[in-house]
Amino acid sequence: MNIWESTRTAWRSIFSNKLRSSLTMLGVVIGVCAVVLLVALGQGFQASMKTTFENMGASALYISSSADKTTKTVRDLTLEDAQALADQKMAPSIAVVSPTLSKGVNVSYSNNNVNIQATGVTPTIAQIRAYTVDKGRFISEQDITARQNVVIVGYQTALDLFGSESPLGKSLRVDGIKFQVIGTIQKMGGFAGDDYILMPLTTMQSKIVGGNNIQQIAVKAVSPDQVDSAIAEITSIIRARHYIGPGGADDFTIRDMREVLSSMQQSLAAFSIFLSSVGAISLIVGSIGIMNIMLVSVSERTREIGIRKAIGAKRRDILTQFLIEAAALSFTGGLIGLLIAVGGSLLMGNITMGNSTFQAQISLGVVILALTVSIGTGLISGTYPAFRAARLDPIECLRHE
Repeated sequence: MNIWESTRTAWRSIFSNKLRSSLTMLGVVIGVCAVVLLVALGQGFQASMKTTFENMGASALYISSSADKTTKTVRDLTLEDAQALADQKMAPSIAVVSPTLSKGVNVSYSNNNVNIQATGVTPTIAQIRAYTVDKGRFISEQDITARQNVVIVGYQTALDLFGSESPLGKSLRVDGIKFQVIGTIQKMGGFAGDDYILMPLTTMQSKIVGGNNIQQIAVKAVSPDQVDSAIAEITSIIRARHYIGPGGADDFTIRDMREVLSSMQQSLAAFSIFLSSVGAISLIVGSIGIMNIMLVSVSERTREIGIRKAIGAKRRDILTQFLIEAAALSFTGGLIGLLIAVGGSLLMGNITMGNSTFQAQISLGVVILALTVSIGTGLISGTYPAFRAARLDPIECLRHE
């Protein structure tokens, strides 16, 4: 009997015991479905996270006031701090400095209202974060100087407030104050989301928040190789400006996007191991079920094995037949589990987390891996029953009732 005939025999055996085969495959179906779905969600989450970090600038640094309660005195960041960091003589490793100030606001247009984040920025922020103007223009130095009541709206905010209308030139109200829309930003995605508005930093300070302080300073190093030098220069300059003596704790924090990304990747790797463990347990349960049913099949077909050996079948023929049956059983279960996972990921669509969304992503590599693992599970679990069948004595088999 060649492999093709063994395969046909395996399929006949599976279809002749539909209920038993279905129950046997259930463990593999659940295992493969769980692994593929969870891996797809993990890949979608990771892609969204990567987009977020790319939008924020992979080599960017973000300076904020310290939230550590053990720090006795915390001085607010000021525009003068940002101007000091922008001094090329004092900080040659820093290329771009952009102070920002954010606050949650209510924005309304006609009968539409949204509660979103408003951020006061300077034109240089576009050199750090991936803000790409879709229509209109970005904030200019003239807007900063004149404290203009102008805003740029994010992709989702434009949809929520204006629908199919063009926002350009329209007037909206931010916390009751009238602003004119001068531009829109292309969809950025990621966990940062697209629900926001941008306005001149000076307008944000004087008309929305009050005062002259800033909340954060975004910094971009001259090159990725000089990020560490930039961190050292920032620390030195801010400590001197905030009168922090030797041994004193910093009253500010520097968020290095490389470290944040590395930390997130490590967390994802641990999460992936956990997901793989869950799927592996399901597959082990499924493989035990396949081994059990194959042992039952060997017992039920003992006489058939004896007849085949009596007419010339060799041990390897019997071995091959039962291995193919086990692999076909597991492959079918894996294929069904994969199809359920694909259907489930399509039904889930966009998954909302916070103010952003991501989709489950099933890659070709995951599909190939799932089917390969299914076949491998069948071969491993079918090895012992197949060897047991191959070593049966033909005379004893023919006596078997």
